[in-house]
Amino acid sequence: MKLKYFKDTDILYLEFKNSNIVETRDLDENTLLELDDHGDICAITLEHASKRTDINNFSTEGIAA
Repeated sequence: MKLKYFKDTDILYLEFKNSNIVETRDLDENTLLELDDHGDICAITLEHASKRTDINNFSTEGIAA
């Protein structure tokens, strides 16, 4: 999983798996879903991320199985 923030365009890109993207769907006017050939969501793009998320307070957490 990868998370990329592009400060110059204020876009947050969340990649869940590295797969061949075959379709991009608009969830709303500022959110894109990228799907693979099985219809699984591979990535989400959030435009205007600093207004829609708390991008400046990012943390990760691992949960043991």
